[in-house]
Amino acid sequence: MRDESPRWVDAVLDWHWTGLLARVGLTSAFIVGGLTKLSNFGAAIAEQQHFGLHPGWPWAALAVAVEIVGPAVIIWGRFVWLGAGAIGVLTAVATFVANDFWNLTGAERFAAFNSFFEHIGLIAGLVLVALVAESEKKTGPEIRDVS
Repeated sequence: MRDESPRWVDAVLDWHWTGLLARVGLTSAFIVGGLTKLSNFGAAIAEQQHFGLHPGWPWAALAVAVEIVGPAVIIWGRFVWLGAGAIGVLTAVATFVANDFWNLTGAERFAAFNSFFEHIGLIAGLVLVALVAESEKKTGPEIRDVS
């Protein structure tokens, strides 16, 4: 049994802009989050302190830096492993701090449980983008024959 995708899927995946748009989409929440925190740094500090990170300003500054620089290097396509790793670690820390479903009950537990595993999936996506970048660095971008 051959595992071939339909021609239109091949065409979308081979389109020059697909990879770039996917990297922008994957990192868009971080770009928006970083710019939002930067534009209201006082609220970013308060957010960090709300989650028990004191003093809040260095944690907020770190979050802004990671959320802006991490996506930039992923989108640029250089040091993807570094950007994805930094965002992944930030996301893991934030996930365990902000989505502690094991300490909650009822609807709060349900929402935190779902958010926790959505973030785990996002971290896995960051690992995959780093794997693809490393693979392309070693072998060059995959060229598929769609004829």
